[in-house]
Amino acid sequence: MNIFASKRGNTVFRLSPVAAGCAVFVSAVAGSAYAQNTTTGQAADATMQTVTVSGIRRGIEDAISVKKNATSIVEAISAEDIGKLPDSSIAESIARLPGLAAQRVAGRAQNISVRGLSPDFSTTLLNGREQVSTGDNRSVEFDQYPSELISGVTIYKTPDAGMVGQGLSGTLDLQTVRPLAFGKRTVSMGARVEKNSLGGIANTDDRGNRFNFSYIDQFADRTIGVAIGFAHQDQPQLAYETGVYEPWKRESRPGVPSGTTVTDGIKSLGRSGYNKRNGLMGVLQYRPSKTFTSMIDVYASQFKHEDTANQFEVHIGGYNGNYTPGLNFENVTTSGGVLSSATATGVYPLVRGMYDKRKDDIRAIGWNNEWKMDGWSLVADISRSTAKRDEVSLENNLQISDAAGNPFLDSVKLAFRTGGFPTMDPGRDYSSPSNLYVRNTIYGSGYGKTPKVKDELNGFKLAANIQSSGAMEKYFSSYDFGVHYSDRSKFKDQPEGSINLKGAPSTISSDLMYNSVDLGFAGVGMIPAWNVPGVVAKYMTFAPVNNLDYLIAKAWTVDEKITTTFAKANIDYDMGGVSVRGNFGVQAQHTKQSSDAKYWDGTAPAGSQVKPVHDGKTYTDYLPSLNLAFGFENDHTVRMALAKQMARPRVDQMRAALDFNVGTNDFKPSGSGGNAQLDPWRAKAFDISYEKYFGKKAYVSLAGFYKKLDTYIFTETRTRDFSAQIPGTKAITPFGNYTAPYNGKGGNMKGLELTASLPLNMVTPVLDGFGVSGSYAYTDSAITIKDPSSSIATNIMLPGLSKNTSNLTLYYEKAGFETRVSQRRRSDFVGEIGNFAGERTLRYVVGENIIDFQIGYSFGEGMFKGMGLVLQVNNLRNAAYETYNGIANQQLEYQKYGRTVLVGANYKF
Repeated sequence: MNIFASKRGNTVFRLSPVAAGCAVFVSAVAGSAYAQNTTTGQAADATMQTVTVSGIRRGIEDAISVKKNATSIVEAISAEDIGKLPDSSIAESIARLPGLAAQRVAGRAQNISVRGLSPDFSTTLLNGREQVSTGDNRSVEFDQYPSELISGVTIYKTPDAGMVGQGLSGTLDLQTVRPLAFGKRTVSMGARVEKNSLGGIANTDDRGNRFNFSYIDQFADRTIGVAIGFAHQDQPQLAYETGVYEPWKRESRPGVPSGTTVTDGIKSLGRSGYNKRNGLMGVLQYRPSKTFTSMIDVYASQFKHEDTANQFEVHIGGYNGNYTPGLNFENVTTSGGVLSSATATGVYPLVRGMYDKRKDDIRAIGWNNEWKMDGWSLVADISRSTAKRDEVSLENNLQISDAAGNPFLDSVKLAFRTGGFPTMDPGRDYSSPSNLYVRNTIYGSGYGKTPKVKDELNGFKLAANIQSSGAMEKYFSSYDFGVHYSDRSKFKDQPEGSINLKGAPSTISSDLMYNSVDLGFAGVGMIPAWNVPGVVAKYMTFAPVNNLDYLIAKAWTVDEKITTTFAKANIDYDMGGVSVRGNFGVQAQHTKQSSDAKYWDGTAPAGSQVKPVHDGKTYTDYLPSLNLAFGFENDHTVRMALAKQMARPRVDQMRAALDFNVGTNDFKPSGSGGNAQLDPWRAKAFDISYEKYFGKKAYVSLAGFYKKLDTYIFTETRTRDFSAQIPGTKAITPFGNYTAPYNGKGGNMKGLELTASLPLNMVTPVLDGFGVSGSYAYTDSAITIKDPSSSIATNIMLPGLSKNTSNLTLYYEKAGFETRVSQRRRSDFVGEIGNFAGERTLRYVVGENIIDFQIGYSFGEGMFKGMGLVLQVNNLRNAAYETYNGIANQQLEYQKYGRTVLVGANYKF
């Protein structure tokens, strides 16, 4: 969309300095470092191999080794790297890798986009096994995976025929430790306290804590290995936010010039609450001989979230409860045809408490057995992954009134802006709880929801590796064959209902009140805050149901049964001094998908309006892939990959649930809902990469990719055959309009990725201890989508696609002292946001610039040997989160979550 590119891309995200810096960086590595290596010769190589490296450098070098030795195009993070970065979850660590970007949700990096495609197109594995999710979709919420429990992450940007559960944009494989890979017992522990710069809000203070413990040991002459890890996080959820009603639209308002773009409402709020996460990891490894290894690994995570939006809100669309005088605008100014400031009179503001409590439980277990014999090996793996989500959303609505219920209308001065908080200055004082009544306001007295999600995935894999022999041994090292079967079932239910007063309108008793919230950042001043569940329990009734006509379609079950067979040849060939490594093979995926749900037939007799619906389909995809890595002298590597790829549809898009009705005038059927007969996204991909390594100390790489998406999934309206739904109705035809996800024509996307990592002592000894790593990625696509459920535009960029992303880390590490500054940037993108209806909606998100800082000292000797002290600052700039309507001056949300300072200690022995 041209507006998207011109209005935001050039002003918010300037990448030319980053790109130039990367180019200089490449030149420095290829020139100075290479010259130094060649002049020192074999003696330098021998010295490099005997140096013991730890800390930041150890993590970087381990990740370089993974990338260098891989046959696919990959990115990697090692345990040291994750442990040393100032990150509370895996998501923030992953987001620093080239071609990857995080989307923040409530201030936390939660979802990962790979190469400009939304999380829908990637899959997440734990120890090579696909994981379930607590959301409506497949995409994993990474903030539920503590970085302290993960030993490494490998991101596969090109497919491998032997890897099951691959994504179209990439595959993210999280790995836990292997205890028998450690040389001795290792025990580590750490603790940190944190403080948020926003200070306390309502009932939430600004302090939190984190602690972790891990134990790794070996027994019975190193035939048994055990690893146990636990990580706890208690973090305040604090934010100051503003937002306007969607959509911005051209609509007449009294006192506003004709043709002006306006909104129906505006709000400001202080958010208070907490995030609590407990993670547990366990591994039992048994290796009685070199020919047999058996391993059981388990992972469990419990995530609890609770927050209240303590909110001031005013409707400026003409509705004030039908009281007089009605709405009028005075002192109006516009900018670019959009309302920019005014005084709205005759409005009736609300003070609201919007409460959300969520509990997520994730469990994963796998049992892997490997037999190695002369010339062949066999692996049998069985796994189970489950996720549950229980959520409660409640709202209370208060307005200034009296015991008789008389209205108190107001005038509010409004000023809209971009790049900052809009302001709303009311004429009345809303700080006193004695003037605010729990009552049937212009928005009712309240509404609530209790959604539940359950996701289960069982898998079994049998794979064999056969060593090559005879004449083919010159070209191929081995061959892999295997089969994998998975059975997944996802269920969602969403009971809802009004929250009604038990008796007469009343003010809230003092025992339920919290500290007042200061909304001065938005011009409102102080407002009361209160215990929303307590108010509901004391003054109101709430009985959510799922059997009303507008709720029936919100419950559904989706089942998938997938059988994957694969064959792969592993290439290892010396071609005239050029080593050729890689693989080629094919996967055959046979998918059987189905969904069960219900729909409401309003034409049926009372008691029989709820009817079942079942739908689904079966399909098979054949996915060939080729990976080649050409190794030249002096550690130059060129990689190439070709593949057919696929990504299965969003789970919620595959629901059979539908809203159905028959027109009372034309007697034609119509409806909206899911589509259980969706085919997957399918694509053809080409990747190429040049990499120059300097041992395992440094590297530079330039990669390019091209994907042709043969199909894409769009939400649109098409003609559907309603023959299964119309019997007994007044429909005169079985055919009618149905709005749902459908398969359509795709398009192409392409990108470049420039990456480099360098310890600066390779340039000059004066900079010993200093180092830098950075990356820049450019991604572009001609694909635009339409989403009738969103209001941001008609031709929408691919969700998750930032044309420009970059990461830069500067560090110093020497004699136990270490410090680093890390920056990650991305340009504007379309994000997937959950609205109050519990549904996905699309919004443009302003590009972000997140900077984190860390400084620490590790004791290498003496009585404190093994101890490390650390000071971290996350979100150093207190970078805002901002969304807009597709045009820059139509802001939708502006949020600030504060900077977080952490102080802690680690101990390892």
